[in-house]
Amino acid sequence: MKSAIEQLERVLESLYLEKDEDISQYNKSILEISLSERTKNGTSWYPLQLKETGYGLGDQPFVVFERNKNQAGSHQFSSGKMINLFSNQPGIEHPHCKGIVNFVNRSEIKIFLYDNDHPDWLNQGKVGIDLLFDDRSYREMDKAMKNAIEADRNRLADFRDIFKGTKKPSFDDSTKAYFSAMLNDSQNQAITQIVAAEDVCIIHGPPGTGKTTTIVEGMRILSLEGKKILATAASNTAVDWLATKLSQVGMNVVRVGNISRVDEDIINLTLEARLYNSAEAKEIKKMKRQAEEMRSAARKYKRNFGFEERQQRKQLFKEAKDISNQVQIIESYLVDKILSEADVVCATLVGSMGRYIVDKQFDVVVIDEAAQALEPATWIAISKAKEKVILAGDPFQLPPTVKSHKAAKAGLEKTLIEQSITVLEQVNLLNVQYRMNELIMGFSNQQFYEGRLIADTSVRYQGLNVYGEKSAALEFIDTAGCGFDEIQNPKTKSLYNPDEYKILWRHLDQLIDGADKTHLPTVGIISPYKQQVIYIKNEIESYFSEQLNNISVSINTIDSFQGQEKDVIYISLVRNNEKGIIGFLSDYRRMNVAMTRARKKLIIIGDSATLGNHKFYQDFIEYCEKNEAYKSAWEFLY
Repeated sequence: MKSAIEQLERVLESLYLEKDEDISQYNKSILEISLSERTKNGTSWYPLQLKETGYGLGDQPFVVFERNKNQAGSHQFSSGKMINLFSNQPGIEHPHCKGIVNFVNRSEIKIFLYDNDHPDWLNQGKVGIDLLFDDRSYREMDKAMKNAIEADRNRLADFRDIFKGTKKPSFDDSTKAYFSAMLNDSQNQAITQIVAAEDVCIIHGPPGTGKTTTIVEGMRILSLEGKKILATAASNTAVDWLATKLSQVGMNVVRVGNISRVDEDIINLTLEARLYNSAEAKEIKKMKRQAEEMRSAARKYKRNFGFEERQQRKQLFKEAKDISNQVQIIESYLVDKILSEADVVCATLVGSMGRYIVDKQFDVVVIDEAAQALEPATWIAISKAKEKVILAGDPFQLPPTVKSHKAAKAGLEKTLIEQSITVLEQVNLLNVQYRMNELIMGFSNQQFYEGRLIADTSVRYQGLNVYGEKSAALEFIDTAGCGFDEIQNPKTKSLYNPDEYKILWRHLDQLIDGADKTHLPTVGIISPYKQQVIYIKNEIESYFSEQLNNISVSINTIDSFQGQEKDVIYISLVRNNEKGIIGFLSDYRRMNVAMTRARKKLIIIGDSATLGNHKFYQDFIEYCEKNEAYKSAWEFLY
């Protein structure tokens, strides 16, 4: 076995390969194409209408823009992404300003600017935004990896050696076993080990096994012992969900950084909301308003003014800055107070090095959805732990995105929790799932979890009644021999299969028609291919316009369904070709995610002639045949 340091050095090399590829793709998608092309592919918004300006925490200026409704297609902006705000008006001296996305939906975006004030040209029209290459995450990952490599005889060195298998983790054997009648044995045992761990604890939570419930209860117990906790995850959405669940059990939660969902539950947990709900908030708002009024007055002096006017303008800006400095002093004191009183601070992995907590250490660091995080990103959060680190996730679900094939081959795709489950002796597998019918669970259970999962009695035999009879929980509809060839969109290069959709809608039509109208099921339609998702959305909304008024139907890619569950899930596999090429259907972990979203019924539509050349799908088809879940598409061609 290579030393811990040698292992980390190899990961760092793979990170550099990934960064090079990321820069190359950025150049091709943004720097080397026109504004109109960037707008089409969703890496730019132009032109924009200004809706609102203001100042947030630390007197940081923000802007809210809206784009034209006829341009409100898909885009690549998301919370936390870096942007370049620009003006195409001629004659502007400084037409660029950098910022970070705070919130975005299909047509509206809120951006915090990195300048001290709003640009003068905001209201002059011809304003747009471009995605920027965000090297901040790479800088933080690079720094965290180097710190871990160079660590010597300290806590970070201990974590490095344990995670890399050159040192064994320790547990306090005197810890009293935790027991709650509301939890199962594996959950109780996991919580006991979370408390007993003296350095590292691993929670392996397959779909529907209550991973979040378990780690939240573990954090609540640790908090009662006086531990200060940093709870992290790779994505804003995962952090928001974790923050919500922690708050629901009565913990004092502070969410720092950008948020991806703007709803009342999350907003009230943010550092900004805590600050503005404080007793000092009224005075802070008053001072900010004074500063803004002075800035506005100063900006009125544009041209043709003499020495006296210039001095007055200079004085107004100085007074505005003095007030802003006072505000920052007050806010800094309040921020420290809010954070020190919190039981748990929630942030993304990169956000754990945000300006308000960059210098703070925590007794315990929890990394949820650790299987979705690049290893270098996990070291950012690990470096902030004084006592112990808890990793929770499932390496058999969605992996992190790695753009470089060379980086993936060099090991970047393998997450720290995936390595830990292999290296460490004590791993807590949560083995009772509360989501899906046993037949739906069965295939994933044998493929990924060595048959160790158990369906709880509350869900084991749950199902749908269709036309007064209990419907089968699993169906594979085979399109072999039907001539349902896949089609490639020439622009997006993504694939779709219109004929496969026809089978889907006929099946769905029957299901809706025969379902109990007093208990209509929720439905999810998933495809690995974005073009198929677009096609289905366009077709299904027109055909089922009346029926869908009474039933909940969500249509999206596998990645977008992570963390969701529905009564009924349809999966359209799309691939149908003579060469048996299945592309990224060969990422079986993604298929595990898709298959385990269903509670009561799972319907998968695909071509066995194309899929059957691959062992995973051949095993699945055989599983369906064994359980009388195999059907031919010919049954639905009428």
